[in-house]
Amino acid sequence: MSEILIRNATIVAMDATHGTAPFTGDILIDGGKIKAMGAALAAKPDASIIEGHRKLVMPGLVNAHTHSSETFLRGRYDRMPLEVWLLYAYPLLMNDPIGERLLYLRSLLLAMESLRNGVTTLCDDFFDPPRHDLDRLATVFRAYDDAGIRANVSSAVMNVHTLEALPFAREVMPTQLQDLLDFGPPMTAAAYLDYCKSAFSSLHGKSGRLNFMIAPSAPQRCSPDLMAACMDLAIENHVPFHTHILETKTQAVTGHLLHGKSLIAYMADLGLLKRNTTIAHSVWVSDEDMCLMGEAGVSVAHNAVSNMKLGAGIAPIRRLLDAGVTIGLGTDGVSSNDTSRIFDVMRVAGLIHSVSGPDYAKWVAADEILAMATIGGARTALLEQVTGSLEAGKAADLLILDLRTYPFMPLNDLAKHLVYSENGSSIETVIVAGRIVMHDRRLTALDEPAIFDEIAELVPAYLAEHADLERRNRIFEPVMAEIHHRAALMDIGLNRYHGTPPDVGRRT
Repeated sequence: MSEILIRNATIVAMDATHGTAPFTGDILIDGGKIKAMGAALAAKPDASIIEGHRKLVMPGLVNAHTHSSETFLRGRYDRMPLEVWLLYAYPLLMNDPIGERLLYLRSLLLAMESLRNGVTTLCDDFFDPPRHDLDRLATVFRAYDDAGIRANVSSAVMNVHTLEALPFAREVMPTQLQDLLDFGPPMTAAAYLDYCKSAFSSLHGKSGRLNFMIAPSAPQRCSPDLMAACMDLAIENHVPFHTHILETKTQAVTGHLLHGKSLIAYMADLGLLKRNTTIAHSVWVSDEDMCLMGEAGVSVAHNAVSNMKLGAGIAPIRRLLDAGVTIGLGTDGVSSNDTSRIFDVMRVAGLIHSVSGPDYAKWVAADEILAMATIGGARTALLEQVTGSLEAGKAADLLILDLRTYPFMPLNDLAKHLVYSENGSSIETVIVAGRIVMHDRRLTALDEPAIFDEIAELVPAYLAEHADLERRNRIFEPVMAEIHHRAALMDIGLNRYHGTPPDVGRRT
């Protein structure tokens, strides 16, 4: 890999010295890392020279939370709260797992779209029922390796029956429907640990860009012994304990009904709030929860777009930041978002928190949003020593944007342009670990038209099977709608309703 010299560019480094303040200079890349940054840098005679005049160089974006298992379900659902949407995107009654070639293609498609839109690192918590298979995990790793992206990857684990993880489920679900939900013996902690240890030994660190992370789905879906074993392994291998907590009001009710406390307090009691803990969503957290999270040094992946589409709510980002919680930005899956563009999440996150209250001094600023999309996201992935900012010695994960485009015309404040104006269309070049993976807006390692052709040929049959799966699972929708409705009526912590919950039989 020869040297690359980016010369005379406008740089937004996101490091401790410069933050979002732009400066002009050169960046020398060698051996996959940033070798030097400064003025008039010298390079070897065979170095590749990229002229940076009228170009912006910035760190690659970090997608702190996504699910590649949703990639083929883009543009399929709307007007569904999470509990109803899950029935169709992650059905209770399942078919056989997706075929290996489609598993590869859906992961590859997510990586391609991510790179095209400036995401150089993603955290993929994919779902691959009904078991955890090392060969299938390797297929996902291979797709990301072929694309050239950096990624933390895991397959979500859960071992608590759905009916025990949802409030009111046993009460409102008819017995004949409950009888259909026979998932076999649950995953044991020992079995999942064996799988994880094999993943660490065979896949973790692949190509220097791909890591295995630990992903217990959620505290209400995993037994305490499984979560404790997951945390021990995460700490041992310095990887995230990546989980979902308090995405919806239903999940907020769950903690109080099952444990008499919030799910964050439950995690704290189990000793599972640590630096390694990365929480997706964190919408329904209390001040007490946030204090616990800040003291423990946990991170949150803020999924501003998907939280709005699924009606989950708006996470209290200012109060989380004030409590000392690290914030990254996630797209969530493309079924609950419909794109994998972190630029979209940046814009939405920059806007929705302006309705958090009249004290506009506390609204979230563009500089803060940009930090969440870069170095903050890297911290949620435990990769802040590797990526997330432009500094000598760090991986050369960066974007080169054309400043002579509509989003930057005329140029005022770069951070505000990036958060509120840019959508990824100005990106010309993407570099990951010193390798140019997109140049002149074309991916260099992949044949995009051929991949699109194959997807167009193979995916319709899969979607037809999925449509049949949707029809089979529709019988559960009135139950899930009732659970959502009852939770919406309940005062969290008081175990009482605002009104009398209607009978499930009267809801359609």
